[in-house]
Amino acid sequence: MTLRRFIIEREIPQVGSFEREQLRAAAARSNEVLARLAPDIQWVESYVADNKTFCVYLAKDEETIRRHAEISGFPATRITEIRKMIDPTTAAS
Repeated sequence: MTLRRFIIEREIPQVGSFEREQLRAAAARSNEVLARLAPDIQWVESYVADNKTFCVYLAKDEETIRRHAEISGFPATRITEIRKMIDPTTAAS
């Protein structure tokens, strides 16, 4: 099975001001749920802004991401599948 890449936008008020321990606890909770849903989903990384996180996941489908959100208690405000990636080297011939 090939996992598809998604960006998950999570609206979490004041997440940017969370202390390290709060972020550690959130990551631990997410990891618990990911273990339950494996091998259909993997967390790659997350970016924390003021009131949102932007998470990169590999998943079988969007429904698997929604299940993770429901079980973990972390909202999946917007889920967008990544179709292609580019970076500075894309400009090279």
